[in-house]
Amino acid sequence: MKKIELEIVALSHSITQTHSYAVVLGETNGLRRLPIVIGGFEAQAIAVALEHMQPSRPLTHDLMKNFMNAFNVELQEIIISDLQEGIFYSKLVCYTDHDTVEIDSRTSDALALAVRFGCPIYTYEHILENAGILMEDGSKKTKKEAVGVEEPVTSGSQEDLSAMSLEELQTLLNDVLEHEDYIRAIAIRDEINKRK
Repeated sequence: MKKIELEIVALSHSITQTHSYAVVLGETNGLRRLPIVIGGFEAQAIAVALEHMQPSRPLTHDLMKNFMNAFNVELQEIIISDLQEGIFYSKLVCYTDHDTVEIDSRTSDALALAVRFGCPIYTYEHILENAGILMEDGSKKTKKEAVGVEEPVTSGSQEDLSAMSLEELQTLLNDVLEHEDYIRAIAIRDEINKRK
């Protein structure tokens, strides 16, 4: 089967499931998108790596990368290999000096590792046909515009960042980083950068 390369183009709250996120993968040379619902911890792990943040202690996926590096295991690629009853199945394709091994993985974990290793993400045509969305040509964003966390501000759950001063934003940013809430930190950092 021919593999189709994908890239992460967006990470946002899931509109279909509460307390979940959606990572949107896009065809590198096409207009189709593949949205995948993932959990909050995995979304945070992906966001941390995409934004090149350095947590004070290694996250689980950082630990896995360190472990693989220590034993000379290279993550060559990940393949979103199957879709059954709305659940995506993925494989980590790993190389050592002596062997190539495919390891079964949750798709969210595979994506978090792919971002850390900088390896390609692939899927197959039948998966894009069944679960993909065709985007209009005019709505295609550049990677720089699309990558990041789109977190809507809601009353009660998060302060209205636009109403805060730069000093208040910086204090809040330090606080959320201390509590390792990296997804929220990205939204605060983006608000600070908009004002500079």
